[in-house]
Amino acid sequence: MDAWHRRDLRGAGRTPPDPRWPGGARLALQFVLNVEEGAERTILNGDDGSEDYLAELPGTRRRLGQRHYSAEGFYDYGARVGLWRLLRLFEARALPLTAFAAGRALELNPEAGAALAELGHEVAGHGYRWIDYRDVDEASERAHIARTCRIIEAVTGRRPVGWYTGRVSPNTRRLLVEAGGFLYDSDAYDDERPYWLSDGGRAHLIIPYSLVTNDIHWLLAPGCTTADDFFARLRDAFDVLWAEGRERPALMSVGLHARISGHPARAAAVARFLDHVAAHEGVWICRRREIAEHWIRCFGRPDGA
Repeated sequence: MDAWHRRDLRGAGRTPPDPRWPGGARLALQFVLNVEEGAERTILNGDDGSEDYLAELPGTRRRLGQRHYSAEGFYDYGARVGLWRLLRLFEARALPLTAFAAGRALELNPEAGAALAELGHEVAGHGYRWIDYRDVDEASERAHIARTCRIIEAVTGRRPVGWYTGRVSPNTRRLLVEAGGFLYDSDAYDDERPYWLSDGGRAHLIIPYSLVTNDIHWLLAPGCTTADDFFARLRDAFDVLWAEGRERPALMSVGLHARISGHPARAAAVARFLDHVAAHEGVWICRRREIAEHWIRCFGRPDGA
């Protein structure tokens, strides 16, 4: 069995352990801002065509040897406008987030990384490119991990301690463990609490992510068509977890993209949700790095790791 990708249908079972969130919080709430603009498929990055995954334009598809200027424009909007709008929403409320940043995106737009660091946000690795790493050979992926770490450290002053590829290869997690220096990765959707994986005296912490409380649903069918739709999705998830948190505290992840939620009609939903959360006590809004540090401090590493 692959220790880094085990199939575990039981998890913590019927009575999951109390995560003992700081301050006795009923819920840990973690916002992710995906920074991918410029790292997507495009002839400008040496690819065979432009990105056609989760595109705004109906019928967008990659044509070999051709740039798709409209598809590029949707990504460019995220870097030029959407990123700054979302950062202002969080800055106005003094709230932290974790950025999943593709190395190429920060290479092309180092100002974004510098701003994230200046505002106190965590910058985690998100692959060098926003591509499907199942199509990338092991040596190249290893080099991409190292290059992304160097870029993030150069533009933020701090090496990433977290990672989320999104479209992983069978080698991704093993390569992260071998590289060392990572507190966690988030390429998992199977739980609402962190958990450990271990193999041969090595341990690796998983902080699960979510594609349900995620703004990709603006681009999926059936998905969100108005700010009310996305706000309701986030609010309902929060309300359930907050109520359950009296006895079973858990983690809620919210995934955002500058090119998606950075548009005014969609940013309105994010702002409304932030204000909804502010009306509740017992919520720990944090960075993923802080979750990892808390978990290690409170529960330690697996025996022998």
